[in-house]
Amino acid sequence: MATVERGAQAPARWQLVACGLALFASCLLAASAGAFVSNLPPLFSAALTLDPAAKLPAPTRYSYRGIHTTVMPGLEAPLRTRLEARVPAKLGDVLAFYRTELRNLGWQERQDDAVVTADQARLAFVSPIGPATLELDRNGGSTAVRLVQKNSDVATRANVLPEPGQAKLVFSNIGENEAVLEISERTIPRPAGANAVALDLLPGKYPYALSVPGRPATTNMLTVTAGDTWELTVGRDGAAWPPLQLY
Repeated sequence: MATVERGAQAPARWQLVACGLALFASCLLAASAGAFVSNLPPLFSAALTLDPAAKLPAPTRYSYRGIHTTVMPGLEAPLRTRLEARVPAKLGDVLAFYRTELRNLGWQERQDDAVVTADQARLAFVSPIGPATLELDRNGGSTAVRLVQKNSDVATRANVLPEPGQAKLVFSNIGENEAVLEISERTIPRPAGANAVALDLLPGKYPYALSVPGRPATTNMLTVTAGDTWELTVGRDGAAWPPLQLY
């Protein structure tokens, strides 16, 4: 995964060549762009002001803010963009800020999916480019923000868009030996250098095992929700990478 911080670039973590049934002639590069910045002006007012420099809506007042993207080579638009921030303000003020600013951008809130309590808020939206979610958590005198927007058009072009009501899992082996994935009562072998494969999963929790000759199997739990796409990769050294959400 390539980490970009304020324009600095680091080596890519992985590159996925996706061909075959669900991923014909697609190349994906999952990259994460993050930045740590602190901006704590004197709190003369409880009002929150939009920062025009933020890639996703965010207030000018924050103690932390980072942006993370999953992108495909050849396209500027990301598959998925995630904003994480900590705002020194009450949850109600942060919630009001986001409802106003997102509505101004043409995001439509799915009212039936909204969950709001004194300490948490979980909202779902339909944005102009795809589904989006907002999560807020109160922590002491600040509010943690997690805003995610997906690009359905890019996901379609990359052949990683899940079927309605389902999730998609991409399995890639870039190691020098055959790798085997066991998940959902299925055994999926991938020879060294073979193209990635994709399978559809219903929402839920799935224990899985990744095995390579000469290594103990790596076992873990993958939780998927409808509309998500995840990637499991065996690296060049034969080690299994942690699950990575593509979309």
